[in-house]
Amino acid sequence: MPAPRILLSLIALSFAGQTMAAEVNVYSARKDALIVPLLDRFTAKTGIEVNLITGKANTLLSRIQAEGAATPADVLVTVDAGNLHRAKEAGVLATVDSTTLSEKIPENLRDVDHQWFGLTVRSRPIFYVKDRVNPSELSTYEALTDSQWKNRICIRSSSNIYNQSLVASMIKANGQEATLEWAEGLMSNLARKPTGGDTDQLRAAAAGQCDLAIANTYYFGRLIDSKKPEDREVVQKLGVFWPNQADRGAHINVSGMAVTQHAKNPAEAVQLLEFMVSGDAQAYYAAINHEYPVVTGVEPSPTIASLGEFKSDALNLSILGVNNKQAVKLMDRAGWQ
Repeated sequence: MPAPRILLSLIALSFAGQTMAAEVNVYSARKDALIVPLLDRFTAKTGIEVNLITGKANTLLSRIQAEGAATPADVLVTVDAGNLHRAKEAGVLATVDSTTLSEKIPENLRDVDHQWFGLTVRSRPIFYVKDRVNPSELSTYEALTDSQWKNRICIRSSSNIYNQSLVASMIKANGQEATLEWAEGLMSNLARKPTGGDTDQLRAAAAGQCDLAIANTYYFGRLIDSKKPEDREVVQKLGVFWPNQADRGAHINVSGMAVTQHAKNPAEAVQLLEFMVSGDAQAYYAAINHEYPVVTGVEPSPTIASLGEFKSDALNLSILGVNNKQAVKLMDRAGWQ
């Protein structure tokens, strides 16, 4: 069943009906503390009340599917292009025609069919232990299979969507067979069995369990801003290296947003999405999430800017979802636990 198209005329209707109680219902995979302040700003600006339900990405998608046409969800906010694509494949997202979203969000950071839109950007670089690794030894994701990194790398499990999306991007760049060889080589260079989240990989490196760790930038951003002495010690011990700067650029991904297929408040939902890409909202939301703004020209927070500038992969992130199933099968074949 084709996704319904939400036209901008609906937005005009929403303004005409502001005397009525306006609301929008949001299902969010981002924690309350990371999104509530911005939703409060939206309500203060528009008078539209926001009803929020938070949960795990897969749980929220399953809930929307189970609720079907009766779902109260108007907007889905989730992390990773892979999760956004799963929602698209499940047929629970609407196609949104919005000049604002199309003009403000770079083409590679939104769905090719206008069913989901990037909200913030994160990268997945290589973190290294400063006193054990010279950054001149590092170059690309592909080079992590070199014998010099034997028993020196930490990375989380293959069940993690962030790793699945990294592999999906490499399938696009290098093909399945070359990526399978890479995944096998990476597994042979691990210092320990994949365990824990991204922060655990960073802590393990700082504790001497490995010399390199693969993690999303916002996890390191949280450690930078932490007031805990043990977190600051991790930051002091680690450096960030941006791989593949001589070719396609470092892997990036997004947190994103979408209007649901059975939205009861579609005009208000589009208003919320457009609010989220305004300059002030982008700067604020990216800062509290320790991520990069998705809108060009909006500066990142000082915390994230401190990681330095880098060239990012310009791949359209829709591919990360398209290649997800191939990536998961490939990781299983490589013995990535």
